[in-house]
Amino acid sequence: MSQVRPEKKFYSKIILFGEYSVIQNSMALLIPYSLFEGRLTFRRDNTTVIDSELKAFSLYLKQLIESGQLNFQFDQTSFEFDISQGLFFDSTIPQGYGVGSSGALVAAIFDRYEQENHSSLDIKRLKNIFAQMESHFHGASSGVDPLISYLNSPILIKNKNEVGPVSIPKFSKGSGGIFLLNTKRSRKTEPLVNLFLEKSRNELYFNLCEDVLKPITNRCIDNFLAVDIDLLLKNFKYLSAFQHEHFSPMIPKLYRDLWREGLSTNDYSLKLCGAGGGGFLMGITSDFQKTKRVLAAHELRLLLSF
Repeated sequence: MSQVRPEKKFYSKIILFGEYSVIQNSMALLIPYSLFEGRLTFRRDNTTVIDSELKAFSLYLKQLIESGQLNFQFDQTSFEFDISQGLFFDSTIPQGYGVGSSGALVAAIFDRYEQENHSSLDIKRLKNIFAQMESHFHGASSGVDPLISYLNSPILIKNKNEVGPVSIPKFSKGSGGIFLLNTKRSRKTEPLVNLFLEKSRNELYFNLCEDVLKPITNRCIDNFLAVDIDLLLKNFKYLSAFQHEHFSPMIPKLYRDLWREGLSTNDYSLKLCGAGGGGFLMGITSDFQKTKRVLAAHELRLLLSF
């Protein structure tokens, strides 16, 4: 049995801004989220139960190796052996919530079994490697989720050719904040992304995302990094209104009225957190305590205060 490092943890991720619009080459800002984590380990009772998810992933990688398509050196023999000995991914990251459960798994497996010269693994190459690996889970992947888990660093995507770590500014603690709302329902990413791609074939919808969604998203990121709270609140609300009107299939039906209520009262604004359809929603408010009272029936988690 190979020496797995069970102490090494890989964290979930949050996409602050850029869901869907990044597909059309907008900016995107993502951060690690240490509330949830996962690690490769063996079962403590020494049983050799075969993990079906790892087994299926192993077969996917094996096919890529045998066809000469895998774009990095991977120790498939050790990976297969460890799976036969009961290897599994011990994770608290909820699946189908948009917080990178498959990304953390991919990062952990790459970290353990890759056989590359680390000096050759620049961020762009890592992103391409992770995109190929994570495609097993979603049909297509940008590779960003595993990249964040692997580097354990916030990532700013400026465009498809410029991706790198970024420093998250310090916010003065105040009454406002950015929060997550738990819908308590999981969803699958692939059908939602496919729906967006299908809708984007319509020229009017494509241009709407190009001319309206991308600039709003980029402004939100600029405002966030510049700690311009007033403009961030304003542009986040624009983003919320755009998604409410044009991304309604991605918003769980039970939350559409809640979404609209926040826009009309100005108490808070909501947006998707990842692909939508369930999982977490993200919100912003100038008065978190008031928002907690207004949304008392829902589970909120404060991401940062300002």
